[in-house]
Amino acid sequence: MYWLLIIPLLIFIITSLLQYLWNTTMPDVFSLNQITFWQAFRLILIALILFGGLNYNALLGLFGLLGILGMSHP
Repeated sequence: MYWLLIIPLLIFIITSLLQYLWNTTMPDVFSLNQITFWQAFRLILIALILFGGLNYNALLGLFGLLGILGMSHP
């Protein structure tokens, strides 16, 4: 049941990390604009679609990680 709290937290952390890394690197290196949280979130979704990040094996890996953390999955 804890995974219902962990998944949104992980999404928030990964999105915030992407936003931070983009905003500290890309404007200086490539003269691009800074991005917002929701733009970073959309970039992650695009990357998942393009690189097949939401497939059966990824879901099994997530549930395996939850099992390692001592959480059960449905």
